Amino acid sequence: MPYTPELQNLIKKVEETRPARVEKKKRGEEFPGIPVAERQEILRKFHPDFIEGTQRKIKVGPNKGYKITAEYVDILETKSRIDPDKIDLNTIAMETDVLVIGGGGAGNSAALLARENGAKVIIATKLRNGDANTMMAEGGIQGADKIWKDSPYNHYLDVMGGGHFVNDPELVYTLVTEAPKVLKWLESLGMIFSKYPDGKMKTMHGGGTSRKRMHYAGDITGAEIMRTIRDEVNNYPGDITVLEFAPAVDLILNDKGECAGAVLYNMETEEYFVVKAKSVVIATGGTGRLHIQSFMTTNHYGATGDGLVIAYRAGVPVNFLHTVQYHPTGAVFPEQAEGLLITEKVRGAGANIVNIHGEQFVFEREPRDVEASAIIRECSAERGNGVPTPTGKFGVWLDSPMIDSLSGEGTVRKEFPGKYILFKRYGIDITKEPMLIYPTLHYQNGGLEANSKCETKVPGLYVAGEVLGGVHGENRLMGNSLLDVTVFGRIAGVNAAEHAKGVSGTGKLSLDHVKKFNKEIKQAQIKDKIGPMLLPDYSNPEVRKRQLTTQYVGTIR
Repeated sequence: MPYTPELQNLIKKVEETRPARVEKKKRGEEFPGIPVAERQEILRKFHPDFIEGTQRKIKVGPNKGYKITAEYVDILETKSRIDPDKIDLNTIAMETDVLVIGGGGAGNSAALLARENGAKVIIATKLRNGDANTMMAEGGIQGADKIWKDSPYNHYLDVMGGGHFVNDPELVYTLVTEAPKVLKWLESLGMIFSKYPDGKMKTMHGGGTSRKRMHYAGDITGAEIMRTIRDEVNNYPGDITVLEFAPAVDLILNDKGECAGAVLYNMETEEYFVVKAKSVVIATGGTGRLHIQSFMTTNHYGATGDGLVIAYRAGVPVNFLHTVQYHPTGAVFPEQAEGLLITEKVRGAGANIVNIHGEQFVFEREPRDVEASAIIRECSAERGNGVPTPTGKFGVWLDSPMIDSLSGEGTVRKEFPGKYILFKRYGIDITKEPMLIYPTLHYQNGGLEANSKCETKVPGLYVAGEVLGGVHGENRLMGNSLLDVTVFGRIAGVNAAEHAKGVSGTGKLSLDHVKKFNKEIKQAQIKDKIGPMLLPDYSNPEVRKRQLTTQYVGTIR
């Protein structure tokens, strides 16, 4: 729906202040950044991670006592969907060298590199291959390939600083040093980057970056990466088998404690089946569909944290799950688009964030946690400067028309075709009208613990992508997620294939770890719930209740 008359009147205030703000930008005068001490105060007071009572300690598993977001505790403290005694591990439906669980950027990258290193691969994905957060990522992918202006050293410092200097240094080093190779690899596979007429790649700033190293493909960078690597996977049907609508519900170990496959669920026939593998890669992505603290989300429908659940149950510790990323700019109007990601690239191109009075109140390229907290503060009762929506929510303006004023008419349509087309469907022209935004649940900062080879403490089990914790510390910078999935997806694929070469037999298959975890849940007197969730349900409370039982369930319908 177009902006209401009330909102159109408020837009006039944005238009009144725009000429002066544009002139300041042209003169190189930026709104002052928030001092470090004040940043910490804003985070403590307004970031959702710090709201009292929203976190609690895990009672079971390898991280017993770790205090994290309550929604994560809810999915980790679950019994298996299966009754281990009713799964026939002697009936093997499929067998492979490397089983990749997840069909996003990390999973497909892992499959390609595993195949390149001589392995037969199965990709098992919950929805269709490519239905993932990678597809929905917009802004860009970082990489310090312009060595006369930048270096992995600068990229490293930005990543560490953005993550509050608590990131795993080994993982960060790997991320930034592999970045130029990944950019070259993607282009060699046919990815179409945005370029200047002379063929040089366009780059721009993101929040928290000290150099312009954000490479992009319009405002659909993730979709272009996913298209490229998924098409490449499809080139090798003899070596890579894709199982769609087949989520993993539990890992299978052997009598040596090594990962030896997984129990999958056929969502069409409503049957469980066993896939035996010499190595397993978990690349199941994030958790936005948990709607932490009831926030709207940018995430795709299947982002329910399945990989966290099955790996934790198998003994893999988690880390950094006490922090969650809320993207500063999610659409809050129109109602049909609530939570929709508005790429940080819009701010990188020069659009100010302004309040109900048309006043800029924060530098538009602060790190995401700081930027989001500043917006929440502006909309709070303390400031009272939020823009009211017809549904009773509040937001602030993202002044997209500024971009054409700064860089020439037509820039918005050229650089942000996806958003221009989408908002036009609602009767909103973002070349002439600002977007109304508010922070939206976006990224799982933490995840499963692993080293720079993507190895977990369970031999033969590897993790990559958003489900891998430690790379981004307590806050991820823009452009490092699309980099993360490709860098560590490739590494996981290589090492999983190498591990598979050394496996002569998978030993006796076992679900004893599932029985042990179920027993631990019972002893801790935790309310009966099952996991992984697989899919959220927004319409029928009774369906949701059936998902949270102790019974052996062959269906989630």
